[in-house]
Amino acid sequence: MIQASQAREVLDAAGCVVTPGLIDMHVHVYDGVAPISIPPDANCIAKGVTTVLDGGSAGAHTYPGFEKYVIGPSETRVYALLNISVAGQSTFSSENPHGELLDLNLVNPRVAAGTIAKHRDRILGVKVRLTRNIAGDQDLEVLARACAAAREAGVPVMAHIGGSHSALKDILSKLQAGDVITHAFRAGEGGILDDRGVVRPEVREAMARGIRLDVGHGANGFGFATAERALAQGILPDVISSDLHAYNYRGPVFDLVTTLSKFLSLGLTLEQVVDRATRSPANVFAFPEGAGTLAEDTIADVAVLRLEEAPVTFVDSHAVERRAARRLRAVATLKAGQIYGAPAA
Repeated sequence: MIQASQAREVLDAAGCVVTPGLIDMHVHVYDGVAPISIPPDANCIAKGVTTVLDGGSAGAHTYPGFEKYVIGPSETRVYALLNISVAGQSTFSSENPHGELLDLNLVNPRVAAGTIAKHRDRILGVKVRLTRNIAGDQDLEVLARACAAAREAGVPVMAHIGGSHSALKDILSKLQAGDVITHAFRAGEGGILDDRGVVRPEVREAMARGIRLDVGHGANGFGFATAERALAQGILPDVISSDLHAYNYRGPVFDLVTTLSKFLSLGLTLEQVVDRATRSPANVFAFPEGAGTLAEDTIADVAVLRLEEAPVTFVDSHAVERRAARRLRAVATLKAGQIYGAPAA
């Protein structure tokens, strides 16, 4: 243990929870190119999140700009999932909610795999969105192409589920161990629960095969009722992520620690929610710099959080409110041993 008298700088964390720097495994931060994206630093590292994984904002044709203009200059450590569309999410916005996968000419697994090979230090997987407005009735075809690119590149697939043309059973059958389904706790059609609120058998089978469940809260991806029913049946998320973007960062998502707080209100322990935003995402995707741990001889990423005991109202993606008695707030962040916002030594 380092004594305060021997330290160059001391940060008072009395009464706080000290964790590895948080990892948000699903954000959108290609600000200026993908219309749904936001700047990473004000919304991530300033709020305890040292490492993020962008969920497909960039495709093969737009990724070089993402690395040059976002990944390089950001204090937040940014990695990417490559959108299987070469255009990424540059065509998608609230004004034009028609997705990047409607034109199969833009869905090229060979080009995607080649881009990943060139940028393997920062691209950790392939992202594919399967809702009708994004993929139309060709969701299984674009999923097959995403899987082909991922297998060639040796990386996992993250598949955005819900509201798709094809049944979830058919979607899950295309995935393999290590792949991820995001928006796993969404309400409505195409989710993990059937019409009776029972977890679908194909979901349990997929989890047994090693497919991971990601929360991906987002503007439409999380429902309290779905989460409560799934948790009551023993289905816990492998990863808690925010899906933070331009249409939810002012609410209902706000940030990752608010999403973690919602799962505290649902009965998960502090240890469980922290694990699902540190160690677990680091195990799902191979972050090269060793994020998600406080072990010796690893990168010194630290989040200082405060667990506040006070009444609070949380809101899910469907404007449903839940009262809770406590919440987490970010107090300070260290990335690679440097306190965020402090002058460089």
